[in-house]
Amino acid sequence: MGQTYFVHESSYIDDDVTIGQGTKIWHFCHIQKGARIGANCTLGQNVNISNDVKIGNNVKIQNNVSVYEGVELEDGVFCGPSCVFTNDLTPRAEFPKGRERYQTTLVKRGATIGANATIICGVTIGEYAMVAAGAVVTKDVEAYTLVGGVPAAVMRRRLEKS
Repeated sequence: MGQTYFVHESSYIDDDVTIGQGTKIWHFCHIQKGARIGANCTLGQNVNISNDVKIGNNVKIQNNVSVYEGVELEDGVFCGPSCVFTNDLTPRAEFPKGRERYQTTLVKRGATIGANATIICGVTIGEYAMVAAGAVVTKDVEAYTLVGGVPAAVMRRRLEKS
C-alpha cells in the first residue's frame, strides 16, 4: 500500500516516525526520530517536530513552530504562527542537563494557541482553552478558558467549543 500522507520534497523525515493518513507536511519541515503524528494534520512551512513528540489527529500547526521533546498535542489542537514551546526551565548551553530533565507540557483536545504565544514547559493547557496571540503562559490553563497577556491571566471563562 502506498503512502497515505503528503510530505513536500523540501522536508526531511527521520527514520522511526509515524505519520497518519491524510496528514500534510509542507515546505522545510523536519520530523525527528520517534515522532508520532496523527491523521489529517497540517504542518505549515518550517515546522520542527522533535524526537518522540506525540501529536494527535486533526492538529494544525502553522508556520515557524517547533514542538520540542516533552510536548504533547492532543486531537484538534491549533498552534498559531511562530508560537513557541519550551522544555527546559533553566537552559544552559555550557551545562546541558539532558532529556531526562525536560519538563512535560500537555495541550489538551481542541485547545488553541495564538500567534507568537510562548508556552513555558511544565504546564497543561485544558480542553478547548484559548491562548491569545503574544501571551506568555507560565501556569496551567483551565479548560474552556481564554488567557492573554504577559504573564498570561484569565480573560474569560466558559468558552464555547466553536
